[in-house]
Amino acid sequence: MRFGLVGTGPWAEMAHGPGLVSAEGVELVGVWGRSPERASTLSKRLGVPAFHDVEALLADVEAVAFAVPPQVQAELGLLAAQAGKHLLLEKPVAMTVADANTLSEAATAAGVASVVFFTDRFADTSRAWFREVRTASGWRGGWLRAFSSLQEPDNPFGSSPWRWERGALWDVGPHALSTLTAALGPARSLTAVGGEGDLVTLVISHDSGATSTVSLTLFAPPAAAGFEAAVWGDVGVSTMPAHPDRPRSELVAIAAHELVESALSGAPHEVDVTFGARVVELLADAQAQIDAAHGA
Repeated sequence: MRFGLVGTGPWAEMAHGPGLVSAEGVELVGVWGRSPERASTLSKRLGVPAFHDVEALLADVEAVAFAVPPQVQAELGLLAAQAGKHLLLEKPVAMTVADANTLSEAATAAGVASVVFFTDRFADTSRAWFREVRTASGWRGGWLRAFSSLQEPDNPFGSSPWRWERGALWDVGPHALSTLTAALGPARSLTAVGGEGDLVTLVISHDSGATSTVSLTLFAPPAAAGFEAAVWGDVGVSTMPAHPDRPRSELVAIAAHELVESALSGAPHEVDVTFGARVVELLADAQAQIDAAHGA
């Protein structure tokens, strides 16, 4: 399947570009970005042409992978869906519920396949853990902590304006919701409390009856940075295994291949744009609760 890549930032360079080049069943045919210079540089590295406008890219591909800020993705993803192109999307799929639902509805109306790149859903170790958790019963709850240090000079995403502006809820929150719902079932509702800076704590009620908690910040002291997730219940505590030290591009390759399979089979992927839109609904609810508490 012929893919185009939209985006030329660090994630496109580190993950999407190399991942699409190596993905089974994928032919990367070109790159487009808002900066012609960056597009040219990345395209040469990947060995494909740089397109001068996004419409020309869409006309030459069957699927599009996005590595751009969420608000840009919502606009260009809609354009791609309306053009009948399959979608490999980043999280969050949009920054508003309206934009997320519009994108989801457009993909459904066009009959295109979609996959949202929630990292944990494509890692072998995580998938094995999800299967193990789902085969057991009696889970009562879980937790997830994700602290990073965006302010550190060596952080590749430190120059990302939307992450600085919107914080951990919108950057890491989608991963947290995806991971905990994969383990404990769909989220029915949540309660959000904001702390210092972008620190946020979520309490999630799942349809299964389990209750999970989430703590997130992008601006932790480096000594406190880290990730952990676990579920607990009648059989004890099960901790999510650490990701193996492998390039994220390998996970993008898996996601792209599964998008191809979804497109060919007609079967929706479990983390398609409809799921992505539901995650945005939960994030927006959390943001509204935090804003209301702060008198915003």
